[in-house]
Amino acid sequence: MRGQLRMPRTFIMDAPTVSLQLPLEQVTRSSGDAPLHYLEFHPQLAERAVLGLTDDGNAQITDTHALAEPVPVQPAASGVVAPWCLTLLSPRATLAQVRSVLSFIAAAGASVEAVDTLSRRRACTVLRFQVDGQLEFDKTRRACLELAERIGADLVLQAGDSQRPPSLAGFDMDSTLIDAEVIDELAKITGIGEQVAAITEAAMRGELDFRQSFKKRMRLLKGFPERELARIAPQLPIKPGAERLLRALRGLGCKTAILSGGFTYFAHYLQSERLPVDIVHANELEFADGALTGEVIEPIVDGARKRALLEEMATEMGLPLSRVIAVGDGANDIPMLSLGALGIAIHPKPKVRQEAPQSIDRFGLDAALYLFGLNDGQIAGLLDSD
Repeated sequence: MRGQLRMPRTFIMDAPTVSLQLPLEQVTRSSGDAPLHYLEFHPQLAERAVLGLTDDGNAQITDTHALAEPVPVQPAASGVVAPWCLTLLSPRATLAQVRSVLSFIAAAGASVEAVDTLSRRRACTVLRFQVDGQLEFDKTRRACLELAERIGADLVLQAGDSQRPPSLAGFDMDSTLIDAEVIDELAKITGIGEQVAAITEAAMRGELDFRQSFKKRMRLLKGFPERELARIAPQLPIKPGAERLLRALRGLGCKTAILSGGFTYFAHYLQSERLPVDIVHANELEFADGALTGEVIEPIVDGARKRALLEEMATEMGLPLSRVIAVGDGANDIPMLSLGALGIAIHPKPKVRQEAPQSIDRFGLDAALYLFGLNDGQIAGLLDSD
């Protein structure tokens, strides 16, 4: 029965959209497909879900009521009532994707307690499913990764009580806050770029011990001219969404730290010129007569030290680890990603994607804000107020 899809229409993102009200189970039993802009389900307020679909005539849904106006996005920073949150982040959300997620939750023996639309921007729809059930986190998380690949979206599982802004956030720098590995950039100048990049890539994939690979790369860079640092720093590209995420965290009162296996020179440059970061921990470069000596200065900031530094900062600030998050992409980030409330891998290496508690592949760093329970209106308010 398609009649309801031809009822009064509204226009969202320049597309004709119908707002439908129906039991949530009916979405699972529907057939066909259509772009989806929002889905709201709050049984304590109403028994039926409300969703907005593009009126392209391909979706077949029965037992619906058409609404004359689209529903607003719910204020989602409060009201998490379930022990789990499963967040769908899609560059092109569809009814079929939602149907897959609902079927996945049911197959896990869990139930949907609420659904919130956190974003319905063009090329970014974010739906938060509040889920109740006895889920084994690691097994379910890995199953989410497989489903995400099949439906072409990101699907992130987290504890319901972690859906809140953090008080301390630790960030990797290279390939996380910046779209480069600085040590590889130095090597390019000395003509050994491919050789050093191969070692870096193997270390980030977890195939080489970070400390040993770092010492090996530094020896290869012996003689690098110190004067080149000032030329390289302004050219480092910032990762998409990094500035928005850090500005929003500052607006939330969250302290932020760079915890990098890279170099303090570049981390301090980012802190002073490009990004609102509070604290920096990275490796020191040793120069003599204006050139790198090829030696390292201990302690090297490797994966274990990143975790230890983040834990030390939390202790100094009097924060429980439940108020701490970490963000990274490489194998040497895994220890700190498993420390606090959230460990978010952004565009991670395959090994990291499999081991990190949370993973975002298709969006920039600012997508992490949705995992704190914020919607687009609240994020805009934070950015406007800084």
